[in-house]
Order: sequence, then C-alpha cells, then structure tokens
Amino acid sequence: MIGKLIGIELMKIKRKGIWFLTVLGPIGVVALQIVNYSVRKDYLLQQSEDDWLFYLLNTSSITPFAIILGIVILTSFMASIENETNAWKQLVAMPVSKYSIYLSKYTVLLFLLLLSASLLTVFTFIYGLFLDLGEVVPYRELFMYSFYPLFAAFPVLGLQLWVSFVSTNQGIPVSIGVIGVILSYSAYVIPDWLIWKWPSLMNQWDEPLINVWLGLAVGFILYFIGMLDFHRRDVK
Repeated sequence: MIGKLIGIELMKIKRKGIWFLTVLGPIGVVALQIVNYSVRKDYLLQQSEDDWLFYLLNTSSITPFAIILGIVILTSFMASIENETNAWKQLVAMPVSKYSIYLSKYTVLLFLLLLSASLLTVFTFIYGLFLDLGEVVPYRELFMYSFYPLFAAFPVLGLQLWVSFVSTNQGIPVSIGVIGVILSYSAYVIPDWLIWKWPSLMNQWDEPLINVWLGLAVGFILYFIGMLDFHRRDVK
C-alpha cells in the first residue's frame, strides 16, 4: 500500500514544476562556481594548496543554503497541492492510515532531495574535470560535501514537513523557512545547537560527522512527532 501511495504522490507532482526545482538546485550551486572560477580562476588556484579540495570547499559553502531553501519550497509545494485541490479529505478517506499517508509524502520528499544531492555530485565532478584541477579526484570529499549537508538537514525537513501539513495557511511554514534560510546563511555566528547550522557541517569540535548523526537522530524524532500530530488532527 505504501508503494501505491508513493506512486500517487509522484503522479501529483508530475506537472507541478517540482521536478524542475529538484534539478535547478544543484545546477544553481554549480553555476555559481562556474561564474566564480570564470571570473577569478587564476586567483583561486593561487590561494589553494589542493585545487580539488579548495574547489569542493567553495561549492560546499553554498550547498547548505540551497538545501534548506529547497526543503522549504518542496514541502510547501506538496502541502499546497492538497490544499488547492481540497484533496486531504479524499486522501484520508482511502482505506489507509494517516501514518502511511505521512510516510509516503516524506518518502517522496526524501527521494527528491537525494536525487538533487546525487545530481550535485555529478555536476560538481564534471565541472571539476573541466577546470582540470588534477588527476587525483577526492571522491570521498566529493560525496561527503554533497550528501552530508542533506543528512544533517533532516531535522529541517522533519520540521518543515510537519508545519506545512498541519497548517492551512502556508504563510506560517514559509515564514519559518525564511528564518531558517537566514540562519543557515549566518552559520558562522549562530550556536551549534540550532538545527539550521548543522548542514554547514561546522561545530566546535570540527567534526562534520557529529552534525550528520545529530541530523539523522533529531530528524527522526521530528518526523515521528509530526506524524503523530498529523494523525490526531482533523483534516480539513
């Protein structure tokens, strides 16, 4: 039944521009590096001891901001689809539990974000090859800077999904999302305990995996709380 619900969700977003946004995110991140290196490639290469790693660090400075913004947009879009068509009652009238409905939507969102992170890995790699940064490609760092920020952003996904699906006014989750985007942009100065800092992979211990494990754990908790709250509410 979960598979059928996921199929329904994928059909709903087929012509809603969500696929375009999923691809646009990684393209935008790499496009900024294209502009960056096109304008001052010689200067950037002079600043680096490891050209590939320096390039990945430059790219990763934009990735957390893009991921959080993408989460805000995608969750709001998915909730808006149900609100605009008044489909919530029809959905919950099906012989499936609200838990399954919530899980199917979360699964689709997670799939879209993982696809976006995968495309970011590919686009970053291709442009790195084009720049001719060296024969030794740091594949571990390439995957780390593409996927770690996403795993660390799971609490943001859990929170935005929860607020978007229980709010009749999408202005509330969007407002929370805008605040989160601003906080992610200020990751250097905000405290380590704020979930919007975790995708930057920065902490006082200088250990990115701490942010990843915290993101996975807290993300699961927020998903579980959101699912329980969604289940007990009357859908309008």
